[in-house]
Amino acid sequence: MGAGEEDAAAAWEKVEAKEERIMVSVRVRPLNGRESGDSSDRECISPTTVMFRSTVPDRAMFPTAYTYDRVFGPNCSTRQVYEEGAKEVALSVVSGINSSVFAYGQTSSGKTYTMTGITEYIVMDIYDYIEKHPEREFMLKFSAIELYNEAVRDLLSHDTTPLRLLDDPEKGTIVEKLTEETLRDKDHLRDLLGMCEAQREIGETALNEASSRSHQILRLTIESSVKQYLGRSKSSTLVSCVNFVDLAGSERASQTASAGMRLKEGSHIN
Repeated sequence: MGAGEEDAAAAWEKVEAKEERIMVSVRVRPLNGRESGDSSDRECISPTTVMFRSTVPDRAMFPTAYTYDRVFGPNCSTRQVYEEGAKEVALSVVSGINSSVFAYGQTSSGKTYTMTGITEYIVMDIYDYIEKHPEREFMLKFSAIELYNEAVRDLLSHDTTPLRLLDDPEKGTIVEKLTEETLRDKDHLRDLLGMCEAQREIGETALNEASSRSHQILRLTIESSVKQYLGRSKSSTLVSCVNFVDLAGSERASQTASAGMRLKEGSHIN
C-alpha cells in the first residue's frame, strides 16, 4: 500500500461510527420595535438554562427553568451562536460525517436571520479548510428546496412546478429532477444563496413584515479524494453532506391576524 493510500485509509479510520446525537441550543432575541415597552418573561440565567417567569395563573404548575446544551442571550451575536452552537457539528462534514443544522421556533423569533448567518460562516470555514489541505481534491455541490403548502419546489430553478419525492432502495428518499449545482468558489455559492432568498415564499403578518411562509432546506455535499490517487480507489474518497434547515415559524391565527391565503399557509406550516 502506497503512502497516499495509507493516508486515505487513516482518514477513514478517524471517521469512527458514533452514537447519533441531537444538540439543542436556544437563542433569545432582543425585543423589537413592535415590542418596545414590553418586558420579556424569559431570562437566560446561565449558559445552559432559561428561566420562564409567567404571571398567568394556569401556567403556575409548569416548570420555571429549562436546561439545554447551550443558551444564548439577547446580547449574543450570530457569530457566537455559530462558534459555540453549530460549528463543530457543521464542520464534521469535511471528515465524511453527515450533519444537519436546523432552526425551529415561533414566527418572528429570528430563525431565518440566524440560519443565514450560520450558513455564511460555515461556508467560509469549509473553504478555509480546503485551502489548508492542498493534498486533497474537493468537489462541492449545492441544492435547495422549499416546502410550501405541502408542495416541494426547487429554489435553484425558475420553474415552479412541484417536484415529486421518490423512494430509492440505496439512497432513501430523493427529490426527482432537483437541480444540483457544482460550485466554482464561495462567490458562486453566495450568488446561489441570494437566488434562494429571492425565490422563497414570504409574506406580511401582524407579527412580521417578511415572514417565511415555507420550510427551506439547503444541502451542501462535499466529495474529497487524495490527489495522487484520484480515481484509482473508491476507498480514498469521502462523500458527505450538511443540511441547513430553516423551518417556517409556528403561529396562531389569532396572533398573526391571518386570513385567506395567510391562514391556509399557517395551517400547512403547523
